[in-house]
Amino acid sequence: MHEYDVALKRVIMRPCSALLTQLTGAPALNWLNVETPIVRNLRVDLFGQRPAGDLVQIEFQSRNERNFALRMAAYRFSLGLLHNQVPRQIVLYVGDEPMNLESQLQGPEYDVRFCLIDARDLDGESLLASADLGHNIASILTRRGERPDTLREILERIKNGPSENREEALAQFAVIAGLRKLSAEVRKEATKMPIHYDIRDNEEFGPMFREEYAKGQATGQIKILLRLIEKRFGKVTTATRERIAGLQPGQLEEVSLRILDAKQLEDIFTA
Repeated sequence: MHEYDVALKRVIMRPCSALLTQLTGAPALNWLNVETPIVRNLRVDLFGQRPAGDLVQIEFQSRNERNFALRMAAYRFSLGLLHNQVPRQIVLYVGDEPMNLESQLQGPEYDVRFCLIDARDLDGESLLASADLGHNIASILTRRGERPDTLREILERIKNGPSENREEALAQFAVIAGLRKLSAEVRKEATKMPIHYDIRDNEEFGPMFREEYAKGQATGQIKILLRLIEKRFGKVTTATRERIAGLQPGQLEEVSLRILDAKQLEDIFTA
């Protein structure tokens, strides 16, 4: 499962979700078991029942995919067999590239269609005006999110929101903003605000951020280490650069400490 799936599900499954209302016309669904295995282990993102009794499947799609309509047809009829009712299908495209997906599978004896919505076409103003932080965060995917002040306004809402919700909201925002290649900007702006929660400690999103943070730390260590090697032993060869790049964070620290006493380059790699 993609990280953004988790974040978007949390927004849509909130009580009286404005985003769900925009997609389905209903503020709430009776959520069914979305982890039910279906044909060839395909799994739906969200699956529920509207008050009127009709079934609704919601899929998140972040890339243009060949034969996507065929996969949606497989979902539709597999779910229909399981629940004795063919569901309505809604696909929310959240990719950064212009949407280029077919919403219809048509042939001589069949015609299968589903609702395809580009997140950019959602009402970003109403999402941003909502009192719900999840809706505010989702507005970054709409055309309203293309305005530079939107990101800062969402961060301001997070800062001024309930303190117990800030950690999760900031983690969700960084993940969803990543769909618009804005994760780095979110982290940069967040450092300017008095939000004292470390999203690396978040149970659900933390592992991803700890991994990215470690990569960033390692990159900085490598740059410093290469400069020290050049100052101590002269021009750094490609082979040495590749050797350094293959070291783990703990090894980088050990190699850096050996530079002071090393008499030749090879000494820094020998314990």
